[in-house]
Amino acid sequence: MRFPLMSARRLGLPRRAVSQILLTQLAIAAGVVALATGLFLAPLSAQLDDQAMRRALAIAQSAAADPSLAAGLLDSGASADSPVQSSAERIRRATGAQYVVVLDLDGIRRSHPSADRIGLPVSTDPSDALAGREVMEIDEGTLGRSARGKVPLLAADGEIVGAVSVGIAYDSVRERLLGAIPGLLAYAGGALAAGALAAYLLSRRIQRQTRDLAFSDIAGLLAEREAMLHSVREGVIALAPDGRVRLVNDEAARLLGLAPDATGGLAGRPLDDVLGAGRTADVLSGRVTGRDLLTVQGPRVLVANRMPTEDGGAVATLRDRTELERLGRELDSTRGLIDALRAQDHEHANRLHTLLGLLELGLHEEAVEFVTEVAGVHRTTAEQVTEKVHDPLLAALLVGKATVAAERGVPLRLAGTTLLPDRLVDPGGLVTILGNLVDNALDAAAGSPAPLVEVELRAEGRTAVLMVRDSGPGVPTARREEIFTEGWSTKQPRAHRERGLGLALVRRLAERQGGSARAGEAADGGAEFSVVLPEALR
Repeated sequence: MRFPLMSARRLGLPRRAVSQILLTQLAIAAGVVALATGLFLAPLSAQLDDQAMRRALAIAQSAAADPSLAAGLLDSGASADSPVQSSAERIRRATGAQYVVVLDLDGIRRSHPSADRIGLPVSTDPSDALAGREVMEIDEGTLGRSARGKVPLLAADGEIVGAVSVGIAYDSVRERLLGAIPGLLAYAGGALAAGALAAYLLSRRIQRQTRDLAFSDIAGLLAEREAMLHSVREGVIALAPDGRVRLVNDEAARLLGLAPDATGGLAGRPLDDVLGAGRTADVLSGRVTGRDLLTVQGPRVLVANRMPTEDGGAVATLRDRTELERLGRELDSTRGLIDALRAQDHEHANRLHTLLGLLELGLHEEAVEFVTEVAGVHRTTAEQVTEKVHDPLLAALLVGKATVAAERGVPLRLAGTTLLPDRLVDPGGLVTILGNLVDNALDAAAGSPAPLVEVELRAEGRTAVLMVRDSGPGVPTARREEIFTEGWSTKQPRAHRERGLGLALVRRLAERQGGSARAGEAADGGAEFSVVLPEALR
C-alpha cells in the first residue's frame, strides 16, 4: 500500500508530521484571514461611496424643500450677498457638506462656497436635475472629486425654477475607509492568533496520537501492517470500544468460517452479529476473560487471547488447535491402551505360569480347559462387536475401549438392540463422537458400586442413533445443557491439554450433520447421552 505523499525534503518542510501539519494549518488560517479581510474591504469602499452619495442627495432634498430658497432665486440676482447665497452657506455649514450650489434654469450658479464663482456656469451637466430627475454620482468638479446629489428646485406652483447640487468631499470617504482598516486588521489579527493557538493545540494532540512520526513513517507502518496481517498464520480481529469489528484478517476469516471476500464488509458491524451468540463471541468481546481460552467454532478448536488497546478497543488473536486437540485425544487413547497392554502383559505372564504349572503336574486336561477359557473370552468380545457393528472403524474402537474398560474394572457391553450397517457417510466423525462419550462414561462409572457402560448403536432408515449409558452419579437436570459448553468440566486438566472440549465437540459434530446431542438420565440411574445423526447412512 503506497500513499501519494510529496517529499518533505524536496519542499524544504520539516520531516515530522506534526510540524508539517502545524505549518499547513497556520498557512490555511493566514490565507483564510487574508481572504476574509479582502472580501470585507472590497464591498466596504462601495458601501461608503453609496452612503456619501445618499447623504449628499438627502441634504439636497432638504434644501430644495425650503420655499424661501426658490423664492429668493426668483426675486434676487446672482450676487454674493443674495438670500440664496446666505441660505446655501447656512445649510453647508450645518451639514458639513463640501458645497451647496443653487443654480437657475440656465445652469448659472446662484450660490457657491467661493463667492467669485457666483454667476458662472456650473462645471458639470445639470440637465437631468433641471429636467426633474434626482441624480446621485461621484464626479470631478471645480472643488475636486466629490460624492454628489442633485435635485430639482420647485416654485410654490410646482414649476421647476432651478436645481440644488450638494457635494461631499471624496477625501472624507477615503478617510473613513482608511480609518476602518486598523480596526479590521486588529480583528483579523485576533482571529489569526486564535487560529494559530487552535492549530498548535491540535498539532500537539496529533503529535501524541501519532507518536511524533513522520508521514513516511506512518505510511510505512500502514503498509507493513497490511502485509503482516495478511501473511501471518494466526487469526487477528480488531474491535472498537463499542464492540464493533474494525479489522478481520484472512486467517481469522478462515478459522471462523467467514467468507474470505467478506472481510472488508465486516468493518463496523457488531461482533455478535458477525459470529452469533456463543462462547466464541463472548471470548472475543471480553465477556469471558483469561489467557489461552479454548472455544469451538464450527469443526475447529480455537485458542483465543484478547489484548485491550489504549482507546478502549481490543485486538484478539486466534490459533487453530484442532489437530493438536485430536493428537492429544489420540495420545490419551494410546496411553490407555498401553496401560491395558501392560496389565495384560502381567496377566499373560501369570496365565503362562499357571499353564506351565498344570503341565508340570501332568494335568493336561485341566491345561487344555484353561487355555480354551482364556482364548474364548477375548474371541467372544470381538465377535460380539463385529456381529452388531459392521463398520470396521467403529468396531475396532469398541474392541479397544472394551479392553481398556476391562482393565479399569468397568464392563463395556453392547445393548441388545445394537445393529449398525457398514454404510456410514462419515465414519470418522462418528468415531470421534463415540470415543468421547465412551471415555466420559468410563470416567464416570469407575469407582461406582456396580460399574457398567452400555453402548447402543442402531440405524433408523438413513438416521444413525447412538446412545451411551453409564452407572455413574449422573448429570443434574439444571446442568444438562451447560455440560456441552466449551471449557466446562469437573475433571482436573491434564498437562498436555485442557479439559471441557469433548462434549462441546460432540454437539458441534452432531449439529454440523443436522443432528442433535442431548444428556438425560439412564433407566437404572447414571447418565445417558444420545446423539441423533440424520442422513448419516448411505
